[in-house]
This record gives sequence, C-alpha cells and structure tokens, in this order.
Amino acid sequence: MPTKYEPQRIEKGRYQWWLDGKFFEANNDPNKKPYTIVIPPPNVTGRLHLGHAWDTALQDILTRMKRMQGYDVLWLPGMDHAGIATQARVEEKLREEGISRYDLGREKFVEEIWKWKAEYADFIRQQWSKLGLGLDYSRERFTLDEGLSKAVREVFVTLYNKKLIYRGEYIINWDPATKTALSDIEVIHKDVQGAFYHMRYPLADGSGAIEVATTRPETMLGDTAVAVHPDDERYQHLIGKTVILPIIGREIPIVADDYVDQDFGSGAVKITPAHDPNDFEIGNRHNLERILVMNEDGTMNENANKYQGMDRFECRKQIVKDLQEQGVLFQIEDHMHSVGHSERSGAVVEPYLSTQWFVSMQPLADQAIDLQKQEEKVNFIPDRFEKTYLHWMENIHDWCISRQLWWGHRIPAWYHKETGEVYVGNVAPADEENWEQDNDVLDTWFSSALWPFSTMGWPDLDAGDFQRYYPNNALVTGYDIISFWVSRMIFQGIEFTGKRPFQDVLIHGLIRAEDGRKMSKSLGNGIDPMDVIDQYGADSLRYFLTTGSSPGQDLRFSMEKIESIWNFANKIWNASRFALLNMDGLEYNEIDLSGEKSVADKWILTRLNNTIDTVTKLADKYEFGEVGRALYNFIWDELCDWYIEMAKLPLYGEDEAAKKTTRSVLAYVLDNTMRLIHPFMPFISEEIWQNLPHEGESITVAAWPTVNEQFTDEQAASEMKLLMDIIRSVRNIRAEVNTPMSKQIKLMLKAKDSEIFTVLEKNKQFIEKFCNPEELIISTDMKTPEKSMTAVVTGVELFLPLAGLINIDEEIKRLEKEWDKWNKEVERVQKKLSNEKFTSKAPQAVVEEERVKEKDYVEKRSIVEERMNELKNI
Repeated sequence: MPTKYEPQRIEKGRYQWWLDGKFFEANNDPNKKPYTIVIPPPNVTGRLHLGHAWDTALQDILTRMKRMQGYDVLWLPGMDHAGIATQARVEEKLREEGISRYDLGREKFVEEIWKWKAEYADFIRQQWSKLGLGLDYSRERFTLDEGLSKAVREVFVTLYNKKLIYRGEYIINWDPATKTALSDIEVIHKDVQGAFYHMRYPLADGSGAIEVATTRPETMLGDTAVAVHPDDERYQHLIGKTVILPIIGREIPIVADDYVDQDFGSGAVKITPAHDPNDFEIGNRHNLERILVMNEDGTMNENANKYQGMDRFECRKQIVKDLQEQGVLFQIEDHMHSVGHSERSGAVVEPYLSTQWFVSMQPLADQAIDLQKQEEKVNFIPDRFEKTYLHWMENIHDWCISRQLWWGHRIPAWYHKETGEVYVGNVAPADEENWEQDNDVLDTWFSSALWPFSTMGWPDLDAGDFQRYYPNNALVTGYDIISFWVSRMIFQGIEFTGKRPFQDVLIHGLIRAEDGRKMSKSLGNGIDPMDVIDQYGADSLRYFLTTGSSPGQDLRFSMEKIESIWNFANKIWNASRFALLNMDGLEYNEIDLSGEKSVADKWILTRLNNTIDTVTKLADKYEFGEVGRALYNFIWDELCDWYIEMAKLPLYGEDEAAKKTTRSVLAYVLDNTMRLIHPFMPFISEEIWQNLPHEGESITVAAWPTVNEQFTDEQAASEMKLLMDIIRSVRNIRAEVNTPMSKQIKLMLKAKDSEIFTVLEKNKQFIEKFCNPEELIISTDMKTPEKSMTAVVTGVELFLPLAGLINIDEEIKRLEKEWDKWNKEVERVQKKLSNEKFTSKAPQAVVEEERVKEKDYVEKRSIVEERMNELKNI
C-alpha cells in the first residue's frame, strides 16, 4: 500500500471494476431472500445536489449491507422525465437561441428534450459512479420508457372505467408563466403584503348600495352575483334584488348562501365563479354564469372590456384608479395574506376555470388510510411522519392530473372529430383518422406514483421481477415529498397490486448551510457534492452525510467535519498499512487464532464482537448516526490508539508464536472492520481489504461480520480496562506536572487484592511500555510515599514520587477537584437509589448496577480524601 492515503487514487477505476464484476446485479438466486429498493428517480433537469447524495448514500448503505448479509439485492436505478421542470429548461435554452417550441412543433420539440435527457442522464450516471452507488444498471428505468408508459395507460384506463378519473370544468391552480395547471401541492404559499379593496356596488333600483371587498379587484370584471348569508337580518330585504356591476354595467343578482360568514367584513361577498374555487361552488348552487376574464398567460381577455390585453397586475392598478374616480372604491386596507406561487416558475398562481382531467381521490385515500390500521402497514421511520402522511390523506382533494405540456405521458383519450364523443383506451381507436388525441400530458407524479411496481414489469403480473422483488423493502426519501410522492405511491400500490408498495419509509431531513439556512441558488450557499469528492474523496462525504444526523432530522453541512472524517480515513489507512507491513506474507488460510493470546488480543476480539453486535442492531433500526459513532470509537480509540500500539510489543519481540498470533488477530480484526465500514466507506474498505489476506473477489460480496462467541472474554476486557485506566492516569499526571513521556519516572501501584496484583504482574510489560517507569513497584501492601502524585482507578492506587517536580499546594487543589468529582457521583447515585419509584420500577439488574457504582464511587472518594489529608499534614 502507498505510504499516503489519496482518495482520488484509490477511487479511480474501482467503480468500473465493480460494474465489470457484476457485483451489484440482482441474480434471482432462489436460495437467497430478495431485498429491494428502487431509487427515488432524480429529474433529468440538471446535476445532482447534496440532498441526492445524502438520499442515495443511505440507500447504498442498506443495499451493500443486505448484499453482504446474503440477500439477493436489487437496487434499481432510474430517472424521472419531470414534465414541467424539464420542458421549462429546454424552452429556456431554445429562447436563448431565438426559437420557441411553437416554431419547432410538438414532434421536433420533443426530440430536443430527448437530446437534453440523454445529456443529463449521462451527467447523473457519472455522479452516481463518483459516489460509488451499487446500482443494478441492467434494470435501469426512465419514466417515459415504453414499459412504464404501458403501466401509465393501464392505470389511467382502469381508473377511468371505474369512474375514478373524470373530465370536468373546475377551478384549478393555473401557472400563467408555464401556461399549465398545477396540483395543490405544486403551489407554494407565501405571505405577501397586499390590500383589501372595499367597494360599494349600487342596487339596480337606485335604493342604495351593498358593500363588498376583495384582494383581487381585477377579477370583479367576472362577477356574476353578490352573496349574503340567508340568516343575516341586514340583507333579508335585498335577497333576490340585483346590483349593477361597476365599469361593466352588468346587472347581477344578490343570492343567499350558507357559505358566507356574516361576521366577517360587511357580511356580503362578490361572487366570481370562474376565478375562485369557493365562488365556483356557490355559482353551481345558484346556476350562475362563469365568466373568464383572463387569458392563459395572465393577460386580460375580451371579457375584461377596455382592459383587454393588459397584464393582470397592471389591470389591477388601472381598475383601482378607475374605481376610485367613480367613487365605487372607498377604502384600501393593508392586508398581509397568503398567496400561492408556482413551485416550478415562481409565478403567482391564478385560480382559473379550466376543463381538466381529475382523479377522484376519496375512495383511493380511504384504502390507504385503512392500510395503516393493518399489521402489513407502511412503517414510517421516524414514526411521527405517519401523522404527516395521514393528515394529507384525511384532508384529500381531487387530483388535477392534466398538464398543458408537450413533454410527458400523453393522455390516452381521443375525441371524435364530428360527434365529440370521448374514447379512452390503451391504444388509439381503430379508425384513428376520425379522432383527435387529447393534447395534454399527465402530471409527472402520476407516473412517479407507479414507480415501485411499474419498474418491475407490471402490468404483466407474471413478470419475473414483479413476482420476486415486489413489494419493495424500503424507500428512502426526504420529508418534503411525503405528500407529493410517498402518499401517491401508497394509494396506487394498494389499488393496483393489493399490497403496500414498500415495507419501510426511511425519512431524512434537508441539508442546510453551516449557518442553518436552506441551501439555494439565490443565497449562493449551495455546495456541489462532486467538488467535495474531488477534495476529500467520496468516502469522507458519504460518512459525513450518513452518520451526521438521526432519522428525520435536518443536517448542517460542515467542511470542517468532512475534513475530520478524511483524517479518520487516513487513520484507518495508516493503521492498516502498519499491519500489512508486519504481516510477513501471511496468507488467508494461515490465519490462526487458536494460539495463546495476550490480554490485548482477547480484549480487541471481545470489542470487535461488541461492535459487530452494536452496529448490526443499530443499522437494522436505521440509526446510522449511532452506527457512525460506534465505528469511530472502535476504530480510532480502541483499534488504532490502543491495540495496534500494544501489538508492537510482540511484533517487535523475539517470541515467534506470539508474533504469529498477533498477526492473525490483526488480520482477522482488520478484515471484519473493513466489512463493517464498507457500506459507509466503500472505496477505502475495498482497497485495504484487497491488500489483506482474504477470500473472495470483492468485499462487496464478502459476508457481513457475525459475533463469534468463542472470542468474547469479558474477564480480559475488564483486565484491559484496568490497564488502560492506569496508563491514562499516569499520562494525565505527567501532563499536569509537565513531565514528558520520554523522561523515566518511578511508578508504584498498590493493588486492592491478590487477584488484581496477579493481573498487573501478568501484564506489566504493557505498563512498562506505555508509562516508561525507571522503576515499577507492584504490591498489595505498601506505605504511601511522601510528596508524590496520586490517582485512583478501580482496584488500584497509583503513586508517582516526583520530588522536586511537584508543587504540593497545587496537588492538594487537584485532589480537591477530584474529591469534588467523586462526591458529586456519590450524591447522584445515592439520590437515585433513595428514589422509591426508581428502586421499585427499574429492572433489578439496573438497580444492582447503581449499587455497585455507589460502592465504587464511595471508595474512590475515600481514597482521594485520605491522600489529600496526608499531603496537608506534610
């Protein structure tokens, strides 16, 4: 192995080597249990960002781990055509060239988008490779693939025949910038400073006027009534009368409707059925005319009279001015209100009367809600997000699924050119020349909702992948698209397969800048994951992303933390390199752990078992932040800082049997450690593993580590802890009196009993190595030396006579601090044990553990107090 850890060097070419070996391909092995994840398909609108890197790295951990655990793993890659977003990007590109889509026509324009798709799909695959994602490219899908298009048509036709898809004239969310309908969840509501415009509409009989107010005065041109509450005594005499609509001069009725809140404002509201969803419903109840006053691009149309051709907001300014001049508008009141904006274009959304296709959601939502009451429900991790999901399902609205675009799944509906008859089918009518297909395409989420099963070959129920790999085991996604996507996959999965589409939904948060703000182009605080990889390597980025937070929580980006993880990787590299330099050509079949092992050997094997158990259990619960801490502590603190240093004694000694055992322990522990960390750091773990004595082609298909009970030795672990405590205490004392490790000292250890004495004597070589004493005295009975530094560990008192180096007054102060520390521990544990609720309700083993602690802390406090008093009497 090279002397220096260089991630760019070890990552280069490795991914292609994995692909050439087909290590990531699902193999339909009947002897293995299947495990499936489908990637949340990124949009082909651009390159991947840090959120994608986080999302996919979590999936890679799951699939790599399950593959190593012996599952037949399918991690299916793919991309989304992203209708509005992609079409907008391509139209923008064409505009820069002075071309519009209308210049090209539908067919040529769609060809341009396919070129865009090909280019950006390549970018995305390159980014997947840099991240090291173990994807099965033999099954890659795109939401406009023919197979997926077949699934989309099947779903549309089936829902239409069940009367769950219908076409109707409704108020929808309209984006004037992209000139298409939007679903409710594609609308972002922002608080905007606006105004309430108070107007008086004159009664047609000249007997007075009625007061109304609006935040959108330009829509008054489409008013067809004024409504009051039927029980409002102020207006009883006016119901059935008419008013004159200012500017237009149209006579419109005053109607009574329960919807009106008689305690809000004047208690009278203007009704514009073509421009407000609530007014639309009132209009239906009273058979009111629907008058559209705007064009699709947000300009005023011929029904707007003299304002025709004006932009809607310019019209607002002019109409306000005109109404003021006429004396109709008598008050403008500042008003902060929530205004819908298009998620895609940012334009203010216009409630707009339009004929669109809708999914009747209530029956589908009811099934999805019922599923969560069953044992085979979808499990949300963390479970609090189930409430988010159910809230959306329980407050469902019909879903507008048609979009006025050219890029996407064209709606499989045809209209007869002469009769206007509607035909819906999987294929065009036989006499296609007499029919015209609907120009609109389906909402992107309509096809994305089918992703877990359409990618498996459905609607062919005999498809091998559908039979074997569906339902999926897990979905990994952010909390921001639970309503957009997760909910839709669930209700479509239940409706068309009768099963939940996935067992678990692992929810992660959003990546934020270091200051906690959301990353965005406008703030200029975005980070390109590929830049981070170029600097620190994929392993460092992956480890930071996947272990930096708990499920459902946001993550703050930190280059400093990524650099510290690079240091961690470097530590792993250097430790492994040391071990390999001392392997002396050890082969895999020569690894022998049956020889006599030192306390350090037994301890590291015990700690390895503990770590395997901890990591496996935590990973099964998706607690990757805790997994990261467990791995870091084991590798850095225990393996590198302790065991490898202790291994140098036998490796540099003359005992050949001890050397052989130490080499075997090193090889065994490093092999298993690389397997444990492989899902998080695939590149460095593969590189090191390939240099270690190993069996098999690649660590990607090596077996996941399991606990080997014969290597668990808690007695050795306890003895090792004692040695480590002693060594730490000596180092701490040296540091306090500024005595370097290179300077030899006299060290006296007073063992509590003969058992501890034996442990110290048996392992004195470690104490001598790491404490560097000129003289080491171990005894169960010794006189406390005068003018010495002291420390207490469980079962042992330490004395370091340091005449001439110690200031007794400072040592007394130090002991007073230590006494205070142990006294606080005594008070804490005694308070706990005096609490009847704790002693009666806690498990007996837990209570007993606290009693053991109490005895230990009291003993340590007593020893420190005794020593303190001795020094005070010198």
